[in-house]
Amino acid sequence: MAFYADLHIHSKYSRATSRNCDLEHMALWAQKKGVTVLGTGDFTHPKWFAEIREKLVPAETGLFRLRPDIEQEVAKWLDGPMANPVRFMLEVEISTIYKKDDATRKVHHLIYAPDLDKAARFNESLGRIGNLASDGRPILGLDSRDLLEITLNSGDGCYLIPAHIWTPWFSVLGSKSGFDAIKDCYEDLTTEIFAVETGLSSDPAMNRRLSQLDRFTLVSNSDAHSPPKIGREASTFDTELSYFAMRHALETGDGYGGTVEFFPEEGKYHLDGHRKCGVCLSPEKSIEYNGKCPECGKPLTLGVLHRVHALADRDEPTAIQQPMDPPYRSLVPLEEVISEIEGFGPKSKRVQRQYEQTLTDLGSELFVLSEVPLEEVQHNSSAILAEAISRMRAGQVNCRAGFDGEYGTVRLFSDEEISRTRQSTK
Repeated sequence: MAFYADLHIHSKYSRATSRNCDLEHMALWAQKKGVTVLGTGDFTHPKWFAEIREKLVPAETGLFRLRPDIEQEVAKWLDGPMANPVRFMLEVEISTIYKKDDATRKVHHLIYAPDLDKAARFNESLGRIGNLASDGRPILGLDSRDLLEITLNSGDGCYLIPAHIWTPWFSVLGSKSGFDAIKDCYEDLTTEIFAVETGLSSDPAMNRRLSQLDRFTLVSNSDAHSPPKIGREASTFDTELSYFAMRHALETGDGYGGTVEFFPEEGKYHLDGHRKCGVCLSPEKSIEYNGKCPECGKPLTLGVLHRVHALADRDEPTAIQQPMDPPYRSLVPLEEVISEIEGFGPKSKRVQRQYEQTLTDLGSELFVLSEVPLEEVQHNSSAILAEAISRMRAGQVNCRAGFDGEYGTVRLFSDEEISRTRQSTK
């Protein structure tokens, strides 16, 4: 079966997350978004692991579902039965901070386990190293290579994926505290890595400028800190619903359908800059300024595009002939599309009302953005929404790129077009 998976999210026990990051609201929003398999997030946190044990029950091999009584409660929130199955996969993000090669390294990793016993074994090993109760995404003074070894020793099927590999401050290839090559991070165990997460500020084309990444499957996930952010990026599979079938797809490309992505400019670390001074620069401009803010002279945060340029050994992306290179799609979240059309904030009552009505009329968000025929969008919603989705699917967008922790924006219409549309509907 073909389905979407979002395998990097966080619970309410991680810092800077919504209090609604519980399993019930995750399942609710997975239904709205059209995501079938979700990471649990944070399974190393003792209280969250206890909730996972209490609220989830085994489903297909290596996957879990909500207890039937909790599923029924979520169905009430939806005003009807859950249209598609929602499954959970045991997942946690680990932050490692350590010294290596005379530099401080800060690298984030995603860990997956096929059952509670293996997850508990992993937790026990990490609990001897650091405090797992302080944060849902624990910070450990542990070499990344050793974290990978602990993962592999936790049991058959456990695996590690480097998280958002380009983020400047906390990633394996990041400009501030990363390495120049994946193998420099994981050393002799690098062959155990078969996929990397590209993050919100890059897309597969950017990553394929580096031959060192050719052998890795490129995955995308939301890194959601609140349930409505689920599915803003995701990976697609065409396999049976099974932990091991999905893992096999990532290892071989067989059954892996690629990713749905942000336009990378919308990510908050795409270009270089200094947010405090409001300075945003292209890599070429920041090189002219020797990596210093032209306003205050402090070091710029060098973004993902700059880092890709620095490490790339290809001028243009190369589509290598491997099954792990399926196509990808860049999407704009539906709330943002409606917000632009209506002229109100994404969280305003007006936009939220229109968002919910669109889902009722047309289906889940990813289905609306990717698959619903435009004629159906026009018939059941509006001509302007159909035009917006048409432009998005064709990549006809105007972007103001994000930098130094500030998200970028993507526009589908000019101000004049929006103004004319609003005048015509008065």
